[in-house]
Amino acid sequence: MNDEIEDSSAPLIEHLTELRSRLMKSAVAFIIGMIICFTVWNPIFNFLTRPLCSAINDRGDGDCGLVLLALQEGFFVAISISLLGGLALSFPYIAAQLWRFVAPGLYKNEKNAFLPFLVASPFMFFLGAAFAYYVVTPLAFDFFLGFQQPGSLGGDGQGTAPASIAFQGSAQAYLSLTIKFIVAFGMCFQLPVLLTLLGKAGLVSSEGLGSVRKYAVVAILVLAALVTPPDVITQAILFVVVYGLYEISIFLVRRVEKKRNDRLREEGLLDDEDEDLDDETQA
Repeated sequence: MNDEIEDSSAPLIEHLTELRSRLMKSAVAFIIGMIICFTVWNPIFNFLTRPLCSAINDRGDGDCGLVLLALQEGFFVAISISLLGGLALSFPYIAAQLWRFVAPGLYKNEKNAFLPFLVASPFMFFLGAAFAYYVVTPLAFDFFLGFQQPGSLGGDGQGTAPASIAFQGSAQAYLSLTIKFIVAFGMCFQLPVLLTLLGKAGLVSSEGLGSVRKYAVVAILVLAALVTPPDVITQAILFVVVYGLYEISIFLVRRVEKKRNDRLREEGLLDDEDEDLDDETQA
């Protein structure tokens, strides 16, 4: 009895040891990426401020500049950029370590099913981040800058003049807002990957996703109101994009279902009558 307990605990200890090794390697890769980004945080920050500077130049509002409201704010800006950049640089290596830990416990068909989603997820995230950077943030910043108010030297003839409202943004606040846009849109672009994976696992169906389309529209509208500024144009762009991703997800799930049904039909585990019955049940 004791020998059986020792034999069963040995694989667990080996798995924990391997997990510890993978986590340590991932942590080292993240720290290296963070150090690299810390050494070049100025060019990265200049790249992130390009949408704001373009909006300011297009409006003719003067020079593009951000201020440090606290003595330590510049350091925390560099740290924030280093953390985000380090994660981006080390993510491929971290994902590879995760795959090497999980893959030995999967069957061949499970590996073939899971690996495409592991590749598609970061691709869709960066696609959403690029969309936020090149499309959404310029529109949002132009909207925010529209609340500036120029002062008047002459006043109104009674010795008074309207107060000027000029943008003097905090570097840390601007960076936080930009990262919020990038991460939010990157996560929204994960929708097709998530729903297709759930469809492949049999947890959702194309018919089910289609039947709740009206609820999805409401949810997307609420999401657009939460992650974008009170700008109708920006909200409309986000709604159109995310709803388009939802329709693409339905198409992808339908393709997954068709391939699964074709495979089951070839194996003799599904006939046309069973498929028609399943369609009627889902409807």
